[in-house]
Amino acid sequence: MRSNNEIKKDYEIAKSRYAGLGVNTDKAIENLKKVSLSVHCWQGDDVTGLEGGGALTGGIMATGKYMGKARDGDELRADIDKAFSLIPGSKKLNLHASYAEFEGEPVDRDKIGPQHFAKWIDWAKKNGIGMDFNPTLFSHDMFRDNMTITHPDDTIRQFWIEHCKRTREIGAEIGRQLGQPCVNNIWAADGMKDTPADRMGARQRLKDSLDEIFERKFDKNHLVDAVESKLFGIGSESFVPGSFEFYLGYAVKNNLTLCLDSGHYHPTETISDKISSALLYIDTVLLHVSRGVRWDSDHVATLSDDTKQIARECVASGMDRIFYALDFFDASINRIAAWVIGSRAFLKAMMIALLEMPAIKQAEENFDYTTRFALTEEEKQLPWGAVWDEYCAQCGVPVGFDWLGEVRKYEDEVLSKR
Repeated sequence: MRSNNEIKKDYEIAKSRYAGLGVNTDKAIENLKKVSLSVHCWQGDDVTGLEGGGALTGGIMATGKYMGKARDGDELRADIDKAFSLIPGSKKLNLHASYAEFEGEPVDRDKIGPQHFAKWIDWAKKNGIGMDFNPTLFSHDMFRDNMTITHPDDTIRQFWIEHCKRTREIGAEIGRQLGQPCVNNIWAADGMKDTPADRMGARQRLKDSLDEIFERKFDKNHLVDAVESKLFGIGSESFVPGSFEFYLGYAVKNNLTLCLDSGHYHPTETISDKISSALLYIDTVLLHVSRGVRWDSDHVATLSDDTKQIARECVASGMDRIFYALDFFDASINRIAAWVIGSRAFLKAMMIALLEMPAIKQAEENFDYTTRFALTEEEKQLPWGAVWDEYCAQCGVPVGFDWLGEVRKYEDEVLSKR
């Protein structure tokens, strides 16, 4: 464990070196503190939820059987508390509708209300954080024929439409009670395993369902509506009605927030290239930072080139127009460690982006692509890690690798006894 004096000494050296390149490290730290990262609850229990249901369905799968999975809301909140204590900066909680707590009087998803999330709201108030929300359009008996809001059967489709309406009402109440906007993001696992005969019919039903879901308007200070696309999923390898093109068009036409999930595209695509294009036509973008390995497998985010490029585009395109969230689940490793590793990886990427040398952009403006290329490579060896350590120290969280000891202690004292 390094002392505060060592951390500060390293930072002062890094600060001086960056200053010589026109970069203000103090400003970078303050800007990173403004990023509010929405951490997803479902990493803590492998997307199981609190409804007491059966196996996951609808393109959802978590692999691994690491010890200590949260079994109820209290355990899950305790685990999230521990993770939050090890992640620097401002946090929100991203909650799925399947994490309702019914207190002995369960209702189906088309009848849920804010009262079923009272414990989560009270917990968020106590911690002084915001919350985001998502309808759960999977793992349910009414998920039929791999479809929900695109199903030809009106009864099935209306069930899910009502569920989405309820989640918007819940999200608006969450935002009202917590005093900051709740992002309510709709993702449907609908699709077909093999080539469909009628793509237009499914997409027309999707559009009609969404039109009905979004008919009621809410105060944007309380609720922000987002829609999320996908390339394919388990059981929907050949066709997904909610493609990127569909949702980009729908978001632009209806002034909604577009969700870009870094695992929801072809392996040769990167969402970093989509951020600036989308923000020319819509007000805000929601990021789901994840890591696909050959397919959308929702691996824990890492400090990869893709993640760094996403962060760079966030900084270049306007940080205040982007909602930052995570979306991965790994049951093969300590679940709290997964939260911490993924969160820190993205925040590190944002730090690197905030420390970018102005000379790189200046070289591009002067059409000096040789210098741009050279500086971009030289920048990779600059001491951004010392600035990151100072940021963690200022936020009161463990610096460097020290957080793992806290996770191991929690595993021994809490997780291993479940």
